[in-house]
Amino acid sequence: MQTIRGFRDILPERISLWQKVETEATKLFKAFGFKEIRIPVLEKTGLFARSIGEATDIVEKEMYTFADRKGDKLTLRPEATASIARSYIQHKMYAKDPVRKFFMIGPMFRRERPQKGRYRQFYQIDAEVFGVESAYIDCQLILLLNELFKRLGLKGLFAHINSLGCPSCRPSFQKELLDFIESKKDRLCENCIRRIDKNPLRILDCKVKDCRKALKDAPSTLDLLCKDCDDHFNTVKKTLEKQGIDFIVDKSLVRGLDYYTRTAWEIQTTSLGAQSAVAGGGRYDGLVKELGGPQTPGIGFAIGFDRLVEVMEQINKAPEDPPLELFIVSLGDAAMEKGYHWSCELNQAGIRTEIDFRRKSMKALMKRANKLNARYVLIAGDNELNENAILLRNMDTKKQSSLAMETLVPELIKIFKK
Repeated sequence: MQTIRGFRDILPERISLWQKVETEATKLFKAFGFKEIRIPVLEKTGLFARSIGEATDIVEKEMYTFADRKGDKLTLRPEATASIARSYIQHKMYAKDPVRKFFMIGPMFRRERPQKGRYRQFYQIDAEVFGVESAYIDCQLILLLNELFKRLGLKGLFAHINSLGCPSCRPSFQKELLDFIESKKDRLCENCIRRIDKNPLRILDCKVKDCRKALKDAPSTLDLLCKDCDDHFNTVKKTLEKQGIDFIVDKSLVRGLDYYTRTAWEIQTTSLGAQSAVAGGGRYDGLVKELGGPQTPGIGFAIGFDRLVEVMEQINKAPEDPPLELFIVSLGDAAMEKGYHWSCELNQAGIRTEIDFRRKSMKALMKRANKLNARYVLIAGDNELNENAILLRNMDTKKQSSLAMETLVPELIKIFKK
């Protein structure tokens, strides 16, 4: 039996970097006032069709969608924002306090073509803020991302930023864009041509090389922003400058989902030489209302966990597991019974202890203790039990001492808690 294509195991040898990222992210999010939320892996398909957009690749081609026994269409979550917005509305969180900050860490699912660094079950770190319209929250999220990546050892961080406008100014931009696209229609791929009527803005997000060349001189949303959007974006730029965050205004940056408005960004790193995107986000002021809630501004980002760990593996040595503190060598049935209870008590006291339940020789058990890099070995056989003198060996110094059975566990706890 093998894993499904595009799915994988995260093995114990690699998990330490994953845990490091989760620990640092959780600590930083909490310092910035975020609270953890856990959302279902399965949602009704309509949630993603309404929020992400019917004309997006995610909804049209990439979602894992199926009918359950009652015929209801369900989907494995392809992203977290829509689910968190749904939870915000369903539980009427806005009634108590409309301003909420959430984060979550977990798997997402898209049936993309598997390739290096991309999987059909992939992991994201997601953060969302509801109820704040100010441009300062846009800057705070970009700052938070920058700080997290610095703590994780990434270098050469740049924020690519753009403004996608709002429902007031986007129609005039879309008209100019449509006129431009019509003049380049013969150079566009089938996907782009299909999107012309459904969602022309998404054409700017096409990754096909010939399309990118044809769209190089496409009109920019930045040239047609209304005053409110222009003021908002200027505040973002000025604030990032004051905070010393390196950024590039990138007019070609268009987030791939329909719900984005105003500020959109992507964080890139040069840690591996060439630029590599590790996170993306943006503002979505109409999403909560679109999903049936009150008009509530929203903004958030997602970090590609798999890609981030891949970058870290190439620039950092994975943190080593703490050494095994004690290995118990039990020789004989009576010693095995005693050793079992000692190991359980020590584990419960927070001391990493192992015991081998196989009937092995002293030589084989000491070899295993060395393999596990144990700091100490406790040796108990018939002689040690009869003499009430259990041997404790320091594996570095090779010195041995004897401990009485009645006070064995408290004595060991004292040694390891020093």
